[in-house]
Amino acid sequence: MEQLAFLTEAQVRDIQREFGTPVFVYDQKTLEARAEEALNFPNAFGLTARYAMKALPTAAILQIMNRAGLHIDASSGFEAERAMRAGVPPAHILLTAQETPVNLKALVDRGVIFNACSLQQLRLFGERYPGREVCIRVNPGLGSGHSNRTNVGGPSASFGIWCEHLGQVGEIKRKYDLKIGRLHTHIGSGGDPEVWEHCALISLRIASQLPEVETLSLGGGFRVGRMADESSADLQKIGLHVVEAFRAFYGQHGRKLTLEVEPGGYLVANAGALICTAIDSVDTGKDGYTFIKVDGGMTEVLRISLYGAQHPIVVVPGEMEMRGKKAYLVAGHCCESGDVLTPEPGNPEGLAPRLLTEAKIGDAVVIGGVGAYCSGMSSKNYNSFPEAAEVLLARDGGFHLIRKRQRLEQVVANEVLLKTDPAVSG
Repeated sequence: MEQLAFLTEAQVRDIQREFGTPVFVYDQKTLEARAEEALNFPNAFGLTARYAMKALPTAAILQIMNRAGLHIDASSGFEAERAMRAGVPPAHILLTAQETPVNLKALVDRGVIFNACSLQQLRLFGERYPGREVCIRVNPGLGSGHSNRTNVGGPSASFGIWCEHLGQVGEIKRKYDLKIGRLHTHIGSGGDPEVWEHCALISLRIASQLPEVETLSLGGGFRVGRMADESSADLQKIGLHVVEAFRAFYGQHGRKLTLEVEPGGYLVANAGALICTAIDSVDTGKDGYTFIKVDGGMTEVLRISLYGAQHPIVVVPGEMEMRGKKAYLVAGHCCESGDVLTPEPGNPEGLAPRLLTEAKIGDAVVIGGVGAYCSGMSSKNYNSFPEAAEVLLARDGGFHLIRKRQRLEQVVANEVLLKTDPAVSG
């Protein structure tokens, strides 16, 4: 039986009444505790810890991370703009994007650090900014994600300049008189200290071929356990392995490299919960299943349908009610067979009933571990459902609305109605 992470049952009922459902709730204390862990990542010669804002880009969350001392890793020009609107200094933003931003000049001119992720991006930067310093992202040749969908290193990943193309990097560098002062690599999500050390050594070997590099950014998320039987990465153990690699590099090459890390999900995943309401219950006979239907789903938590991800689920009964347990599949509100919140572990196509508190229509149903890659990666507006509201549980115990619930008028605001029938007017 899963348990609530940072909310009490009374708080859940209060939020359900005051803000409606579905609603995301984030815990400021947890956010700040995880930020402190990242800022204390072991390092040999200096550290910059960045928050990979794609995990949860809501402005209030960016403000908390910025005030805690974290810099920002942005994955698009739009994310960089959002970060600056939230008060993040441009010089604290590293822009690492698959798509070269159309507003690149405006961003670089304001002080955003550009990370070239391909030879074409590096060439474009050189044409526009000859003689300037730039960061490059290199695919080190391997990764450690738990699947191809989260593995962003190695031959199956399009991210970064392939490690065997450094000769072409040198040609572009010389042509445009660039200084490559930063090197960025990314291995995916993991938590094995030996794997991190191995990837750090590979990245350092690449850095040894780039004599002007002063900063090495070891991108890649740290594994975070959402379910009770899942473990999270130990940043101290990982960091100590990396420290030794950096010291050995200094002894061999005489360069004290500054380390950068950029966790995303690790910082916010377990700081978030989605409160839904049980809206229906159906069964498929004695040999079938009993379903709880809730008023949220893939419109808020797409990663379950996308990855078969496991999230804790808790039914919160009415006050002073004592109920038994029952096995349920939990279904979302979308007209989509894949909108089931209880897939079989390790098999996204399978179904696995959960033993939950017996549910009644109107009960709150809390989905845990949704701080990362949920609000920011949802299939919002599918079936025309409005975007959910977001609430912050502040350090003082108060609840603050940080994103209003979207209205239907906002969902359709950019649509343009035809004035005539094209088939007739043409």
